[in-house]
Amino acid sequence: MYPPSQPIATRMDDTSDARRPRARGTGRRRFLRRAGVGAAVGLAGCTALLKRPTGYDRSQADFDPPTLPYDETYPDDDGVTTFRRGLRRLGYYPDAVVPDSVTVNWRLPVNYDDHTAAKASPRPTPDGGTVLIPADTGRVHAVTPAGEHRWTAETGATSMGIHATPTVVDDVAYVGGYDGDLYAFDVGTGEQVWRTGRWALDGSIAIGSSPAYWDGVLYVVAEYSNPAAGTMWAIDAETGEPMWSDDRPLGMPHPSTAIDPVSERLVTGSNDGVVYCWEFPSMEFAWEFQTGHHVKGTTPLYDGSAFVGSWDGNLYRLALEDGTEEWRFETDDVIMSNPGIDPDAGVVYVGGDDHYVHALAADTGEELWARDVGGHVIGSLTVTAGSVLVGSYDSHLYALDKESGAVRWRVANNGHVTSEAVPHDGRIFYAERAVLSGGRGGDEPAVETPGHAHCLVPDE
Repeated sequence: MYPPSQPIATRMDDTSDARRPRARGTGRRRFLRRAGVGAAVGLAGCTALLKRPTGYDRSQADFDPPTLPYDETYPDDDGVTTFRRGLRRLGYYPDAVVPDSVTVNWRLPVNYDDHTAAKASPRPTPDGGTVLIPADTGRVHAVTPAGEHRWTAETGATSMGIHATPTVVDDVAYVGGYDGDLYAFDVGTGEQVWRTGRWALDGSIAIGSSPAYWDGVLYVVAEYSNPAAGTMWAIDAETGEPMWSDDRPLGMPHPSTAIDPVSERLVTGSNDGVVYCWEFPSMEFAWEFQTGHHVKGTTPLYDGSAFVGSWDGNLYRLALEDGTEEWRFETDDVIMSNPGIDPDAGVVYVGGDDHYVHALAADTGEELWARDVGGHVIGSLTVTAGSVLVGSYDSHLYALDKESGAVRWRVANNGHVTSEAVPHDGRIFYAERAVLSGGRGGDEPAVETPGHAHCLVPDE
């Protein structure tokens, strides 16, 4: 049973007693904790039991999504905005024109931790009037596009903070933290709407992925320890109530879930090197694919396929139908970044620890060009009308020509640039890491320069 002091989800406008937790079945994770980590391999294919009675409609009988153009995020609902712009996580902004030169309009100090995961990305709200900036301090900042402060919300993720990017639906923003909780905030005021206590999500210790949203349901992966594992959750966006879960992933998954409603597939990867795929929206398990090492980047879905970067140095194209490998492109080092895809040109852009951005033909994996950007690329590649935006460990944000890879411009920063660069209404928003001395395992780290959120505007 859940500890009685932990509600399943606490709504901040509910003055009644917190909900009493419901009984749940014994899932694989609880068994593994009793039996030991060695049981994990033998049970890797088991299907998790539902944690509690569900109101989630798992039937696909009436599911008939339209065939959506890839440049549309949520064509029937312009009140939704999310990490990588849409459910397919392409990082594609076809209407954004990157100027020939830029200048820094404003900077806001937000990041102070030395955790090496990619930093959360700024996310404009659907109406464009607010930019939400999660920080590795556990705070969520809200500013106007011009950088004027609106509010700051506190979370319980004070150790390693927030590395996910909010999903905003109308006037509510959803984001998880490294305290294992998922939060809902009112966009206008910053007030907490609800919060899942960690025992609502079976004792999760972190949520590093950004939620996907479809038809009132959030799909997000939570992380666990002892043993290292993950769970895919479906959560009611209005109430924060967990509706369904599958705890088959091992490792501690960081990637955000990607959904292709037309192919009826939902995909994520994990630190166990496995790509997991469920039918959507039924969430019946479809297939898994084993790479040679960790899968930490979010997987874009395009043309009936998933594009997966692995720490084994390969970018894989996998068939969404059954997980068949269609091709792989080998680099000289780890791939941790989130690839960007131009679906109109049929080109996928990916960066890695080899210091290069590679442009590949999406249908064959043939390399079209490669550009050295001076350092590791572990964040997101953003594809615009004529450019690819990419942050580097050399502390620069680059704008590369989409056709040739030529450097159009680069902007110097203080720390490593690891967030997605988000173009919106003539501005470009992104975030960097702090510059620290010392580090984990050695001297106590000290902040020399905070990591800033930046806003770039055309240089007139």
